[in-house]
Amino acid sequence: MEGAFVEIQVPQQKLVNGVPFPAVVSPATANPLTHSIKTNKSFIESLLLQSGAVLFRGFPLTTASHFNDVVEAFDYDELPYVGGAAPRTNVVGRVFTANESPPDQKIPFHHEMAQVPEFPSKLFFFCEVEPASGGETPIVLSHLVYERMKEKYPDFVQKLEKHGLLYTRILGEDDNPSSPIGRGWKSTFLTSDKSIAQQRAAKLGMKLEWLEDGVKTVMGPIPGVKYDERRKRKIWFNSMVAAYTGWEDELNDPVKAVTFGDGEALPAHIVYDCLHILEEESVAIPWQKGDLLFIDNWAVLHSRRSFHPPRRVLASLVK
Repeated sequence: MEGAFVEIQVPQQKLVNGVPFPAVVSPATANPLTHSIKTNKSFIESLLLQSGAVLFRGFPLTTASHFNDVVEAFDYDELPYVGGAAPRTNVVGRVFTANESPPDQKIPFHHEMAQVPEFPSKLFFFCEVEPASGGETPIVLSHLVYERMKEKYPDFVQKLEKHGLLYTRILGEDDNPSSPIGRGWKSTFLTSDKSIAQQRAAKLGMKLEWLEDGVKTVMGPIPGVKYDERRKRKIWFNSMVAAYTGWEDELNDPVKAVTFGDGEALPAHIVYDCLHILEEESVAIPWQKGDLLFIDNWAVLHSRRSFHPPRRVLASLVK
């Protein structure tokens, strides 16, 4: 059935144990992509299982509505964005802007919503306006990061697996678009009622401490390593590096943003070396207009490089 797609190579791809990362597919027929997905969904899912990410390139997709149609064609349940940190806006249907933080800021590697118990299993990104320069969305296979960290820092990884991580973040009342973690508590919990916010936080296992002009959220301890059942391997599933190196604004000190689950501080040199490993193992394919990147959030961490505008990348999260 995979006659609708042809696998192609792009220069930045890596081969990991003989498997291209990410897989890249182009149209082999003139059928609309929505039709090809509906009739070849199991082929795309097998590619995703094998590679961890699939880039659709060369399809005639130009608008947010086209992107929404493609997401709908997969027919996955939508995941409401409750508890995530990034400021983002609904565009159409199931499509949101990706993190709206300023272009000069990098967004560190993370699994989407790894700091809350209910996270998406898959993500879609779509390039509506390609960047003037930079602005790639680097991706990295999580199990490779786990293996390298375990080999280099066995005691640290053992402690991480035993205690998990504690994430602390202070949220203002309203969104702060100049911060990569600037989502205020009202849009984080999709309410302006403190008691409803309290209930929604409790459902996530998050503790809230109300402050004069915002709220301190404490999440965890939650595991820093998970087991990917379908691929039978351990994964580096956490926001440790992202929080420690990036959760900084006038309300937040990144060093306090994440600790071991028992409250002990993380060793800075190990966190920064993990960042180095993430960079080293990653793949960054420059965005082209119309590109659609399908990511398995269980297998792959993603990030964002700084860029010169314009750039518009849209996102959709599924259960």
